[in-house]
Amino acid sequence: MDLKTMVESKARAAREAARELALCPTRVRNEALAQMARGLDEKTEALLEANRSDLERVRAQGVTRAFLDRLTLTDARIEEMAQGLRQVAALPDPVGRVVESWRRPNGIDIARVRVPLGVIGFIYESRPNVTADAAALCVKSGNAVVLRGGSEAIDSNTMIAAVLAKALEKAGAPPGAIQYIDTIDREAVRVLLELDELIDLVIPRGGEDFVRWVARTARMPVLKHDKGLVHVFVDAGADLRMATAIVVNAKVHRPSVCNAMETLLVHAAVAEQFLPAVAGRLIGAGVELRGCPRTLALVPEARPAIPEDWDTEYLDLVLAVRVVDSLDDALAHIRRHSSGLAEAIVTSSFQNARRFTREVDAAAVLVNASTRLVDGNQFGMGAEMGISTSRVHARGPVGVQELTTTKLVVHGDGQVRE
Repeated sequence: MDLKTMVESKARAAREAARELALCPTRVRNEALAQMARGLDEKTEALLEANRSDLERVRAQGVTRAFLDRLTLTDARIEEMAQGLRQVAALPDPVGRVVESWRRPNGIDIARVRVPLGVIGFIYESRPNVTADAAALCVKSGNAVVLRGGSEAIDSNTMIAAVLAKALEKAGAPPGAIQYIDTIDREAVRVLLELDELIDLVIPRGGEDFVRWVARTARMPVLKHDKGLVHVFVDAGADLRMATAIVVNAKVHRPSVCNAMETLLVHAAVAEQFLPAVAGRLIGAGVELRGCPRTLALVPEARPAIPEDWDTEYLDLVLAVRVVDSLDDALAHIRRHSSGLAEAIVTSSFQNARRFTREVDAAAVLVNASTRLVDGNQFGMGAEMGISTSRVHARGPVGVQELTTTKLVVHGDGQVRE
């Protein structure tokens, strides 16, 4: 079977399964998710073996430690994947939910009802746990999914997808609802992006250049998970103990993910007191600091920042630091450099917090909280397909509700248009 035929056959199988899955009752879809979790638990050793094969191959290519971290599976991470499936199963079913209803003067009753989107094309890199998250959210929301992970995780992803599809069959749901394109040939992605009659929505998750290429190439709508150029602004009068905890967590907790802080902005009124202390914590955790001239005067261990540092998603233990004179300056910097994924302010001023949340244009805006919290699971959504930086049709963490659309259901008793 040639590449084009293979990709089309998987998309067509997903399309056929989507019709059946959309009609499956909630209990069947929830049982499928429970079986998927059980399958991961039972196949842990085999999954770890497949992952070791991926890791050995990429280590020989000299990849970064951040890249290896995203790729690595452990017993704990597989258990987290299984637990994520169970959490998604416990969520309210969005399918069939009445969003609003009203009656017209002529007596017709109209209801706006949530329904699945259909077939989701999900293209992603590096993190094999995302395979389970994506499949879980699609099954819960009644959608079929065609998965295409990065070549670096081909063995891990192929096995995870096979385990999950088998679990659907055990629960009486259509196994064709989970399709995995098990080839490292990049042309497969281009073929997939041309199948607008079979794929209803594409969600790309990866590097900035890749996401933009998908957006330019796809014939169907694209929900972009763009880069995470995330800022934390420490305002004048902020609780500096709180600010230290938030800044260290936002950078150090897991620097290889999109909601990690990449730029720290500090108000000049607190810079002399705050920066040397927080810099010591960050440097002690292995963070390389790149600062503006005012930062260098307070933290001589920092390297001089260059213009590119303000627009770089490091995904590593590297942090750009700038001292600003006002909230206005912080907002101007964020407007110029933000990717629109997540931004945070640490402040004791209600007025400044309110202004920050109103003026910052991002999918998530936080006050006195770490940007690492911008996550579907942390927000009670069970998991996420990614964090959408698009404005249509969903923005922020993409969970089960964001994988549905609506239709209008109209009941009458013989009305006609006059």
